[in-house]
Amino acid sequence: MATLAAGALTLADWAKRIDPDGRVPVVAELLSQSNEILEDAVFQEGNLPTGHRVTIRTGLPAVYWRSLNQGVPSSKSTTVQVDESVGMLEAYARVDKDLAELNGNLGQFRLSEDTAFLEAMNQTQASTMIYGNPASDARQYLGLAPRYGSISGAGNAQNILDAGGLSTNNTSIWLVLWGENTVFCTFPKASKAGLLHEDMGALTVYDTAGNPYQAYQTHYQWKNGLVVKDWRYVVRICNINTANLVANTAAADLIALMSRALDRIPNFGMGRGAFYMNRTVYSILRLQALSKSNYAMSVEKGLNQFGSPQSWMSFEGVPLRRVDQLLNTEARVV
Repeated sequence: MATLAAGALTLADWAKRIDPDGRVPVVAELLSQSNEILEDAVFQEGNLPTGHRVTIRTGLPAVYWRSLNQGVPSSKSTTVQVDESVGMLEAYARVDKDLAELNGNLGQFRLSEDTAFLEAMNQTQASTMIYGNPASDARQYLGLAPRYGSISGAGNAQNILDAGGLSTNNTSIWLVLWGENTVFCTFPKASKAGLLHEDMGALTVYDTAGNPYQAYQTHYQWKNGLVVKDWRYVVRICNINTANLVANTAAADLIALMSRALDRIPNFGMGRGAFYMNRTVYSILRLQALSKSNYAMSVEKGLNQFGSPQSWMSFEGVPLRRVDQLLNTEARVV
């Protein structure tokens, strides 16, 4: 796959550009433990205080064959500007001061509680990246599923492949090509990327009855949005009936569908691509590949974005990533 341009930064890259108080690196490492879409996503600073404005070409100029001594009409392309919003995901971790100090290891005790908050932020962000919809919750940013949520009459219908599931026990496979001119995550102008945390120390807080007590408090915040600058660089394989997959009865041919998805991407040189699926699909896909005895799938080895060795399965050279937040209960896309 292509190497991303210097301006296309992952979350780990942004983690290296920290303040003297060094709040980001530990958190960035923890984010790579699950929901691998967060590991791949490219991050770009927004050009607005509330998100990012992109200019999308919607029409090409007219061109003409010319005869000698004859002019041609003037023409121009057409464009439209779209503002992509950013959502603010926040949480506060509070631990009673006396309880935290009871075991004599304050740091470890607080970390055991804070890790749960990190995982909750992680899972919520991954879920929103797929299913976020301001129409149902105005505080969220727009995820992938609402953008590719209709086949009939949709302008991006050619990039939505129907696997044939008719019920509400469906799931999807996503092919995304991350890049600064294709698909990327954004954060507000002049702010920080990724999950930030602030150790606020011991504070006076109040219980539900309004009575004060001392507690250690940590504040977590993650400002994030999703920009699909060019819709041709995302492909959704939808309506994958998971019950049929597991039972191997009238199951969707995942390998054929993924092969078709690859052909929908105009130019793989524009960024870094990956397939995203949940564990159910990941497992069945491997079984289907074994039964077909083909060489489309392989195991790749290399370094992840943090410089650590890792192995992953790939399809025609495109990595396969597991995202636990991809549901098995999606309604049929029509």
